[in-house]
Amino acid sequence: MTSQTIIDKAGPGDGPSGAPSGAAPGKGLRGHPWFTLVTVAVGVMMVALDGTIVAIANPAIARDLGATFAEVQWITNAYFLALAVCLITAGKLGDRFGHRQTFLIGVVGFAAASGAIGLSDSIALVIVFRVLQGLFGALLMPAALGLLRATFPAEKLNMAIGIWGMVIGASTAGGPILGGVLVEHVNWQSVFFINVPVGVLAVALGVWILLDHRAENAPRSFDLLGIALLSGAMFCLVWALIKAPEWGWGDGFTWTFVFASFAGFGAFAVWETKVKEPLIPLGLFRSVPLSAGVVLMVLMAIAFMGGLFFVTFYLQNVHGMSPIDAGLHLLPLTGMMIVGSPLAGAMITKVGPRIPLAGGMAFTALAMYGMSTLEKDTGSGMMSLWFALLGFGLAPVMVGATEVIVGNAPLELSGVAGGLQQAAMQVGGSLGTAVLGAVMASKVDSDLEGNWAKAGLPPLTPEQAGQASEAVQVGVAPVAEGTPGAIAAKITDVAHDTFISGMSLASLVAAGVAAVAVLVAFLTKRGQNAEAGAGVGHI
Repeated sequence: MTSQTIIDKAGPGDGPSGAPSGAAPGKGLRGHPWFTLVTVAVGVMMVALDGTIVAIANPAIARDLGATFAEVQWITNAYFLALAVCLITAGKLGDRFGHRQTFLIGVVGFAAASGAIGLSDSIALVIVFRVLQGLFGALLMPAALGLLRATFPAEKLNMAIGIWGMVIGASTAGGPILGGVLVEHVNWQSVFFINVPVGVLAVALGVWILLDHRAENAPRSFDLLGIALLSGAMFCLVWALIKAPEWGWGDGFTWTFVFASFAGFGAFAVWETKVKEPLIPLGLFRSVPLSAGVVLMVLMAIAFMGGLFFVTFYLQNVHGMSPIDAGLHLLPLTGMMIVGSPLAGAMITKVGPRIPLAGGMAFTALAMYGMSTLEKDTGSGMMSLWFALLGFGLAPVMVGATEVIVGNAPLELSGVAGGLQQAAMQVGGSLGTAVLGAVMASKVDSDLEGNWAKAGLPPLTPEQAGQASEAVQVGVAPVAEGTPGAIAAKITDVAHDTFISGMSLASLVAAGVAAVAVLVAFLTKRGQNAEAGAGVGHI
């Protein structure tokens, strides 16, 4: 294995340039690996928190700004669409201009967009600034991984990514709790304003601590057509997944965007073999472990995000919990991810990723199977058991798959690798929500009419049946105002029983996806911290 020169863009007072990756500089804290980890964790925390905290604020935003349900959906969709489409391109920007600069720009932009949302007085402005949040978040996330990849030596990278994964897991799972507290006791604007002081702290730490490591053979040009083709293909794919629940999976519009996405990815693949400095050298995927890591991240996100999507409705609409109570009931999941992530990093360092990853996905499959057994009257103890097992299973996968992807990529492509990791997770989450949502909808549609009739309730017109099905898919009982108590109780029982049957089937599908991921995990291996140009030439 040949050595690779690293160029450290040091500022005044920094250690000498040319220090090997992972070496602490000679003076001060600039470039210190563990302080670098703290700095990027503060920035990443904003983006991870924002993924779930805003969902709690949506009803308050709708009431305050007079937004329709479709407009409220776009508060989430606009952010996700911008984030997912731009992640890989943003990672390339970090490889080209340096991850330190890209990270700082991402933090400043994300915090500024958050503050602008809090000051917005119309739903249109909220959506516009959510797009900007997604764009700057896309800059921030791959740059954080690129900085860790360049700063930590190979033997400590797993532990660093473990702590990084712990921050993401804790922030994601803690979002509903913090969001509920802020919306309930302050206002919805505070959900966004909270990012401003966090962003200021991240920038201050970044200017003081971060050192920009750049590979000597970092890209010097931009693959503009490649960026356009990949962005267009990602947009069509994510757009189809977002709109499929509304349009239907059999609708022509849905499949037009799906086929357009496939065509875009195909054209992108052809173009990347011809351009001098491709956006993603396709030879990167000759690394079986890296490719397996990307697939594993997609499958994990399908099982986790898709399955967990219904759990929030189960807790709030079936058990009648407040958002804060629902968040508290998910603490076993959060706690196990916080505890398990650094432990997983240490274990992967000792034994390699295959066994921890396979075991993690096996525990995830078992947890999703357990969640398929939840009933209307399941107690908190049993729920906590399955949630804790899910967190225990996810921790090694979040850490190990990330290290497999980033650690098996050349240093000059660490930003692209970070973008791949994040894009795989975002697309997997969207795919999981869309596919498992379709499973839920199909099961509810097939069971609701029969359950309704068995309960002796008056027949529904086709229009009423459609409206009732939409309500039941999120665990809401379609009880009209003024309905007598006895009939309302029957409707509620039917709605909750039907929702439970749909959630059970969706959870079983998620368990099956996780079981497939167990096999994929055996194709991974420890990151080789591949050297420049190794195996990434044109095909």
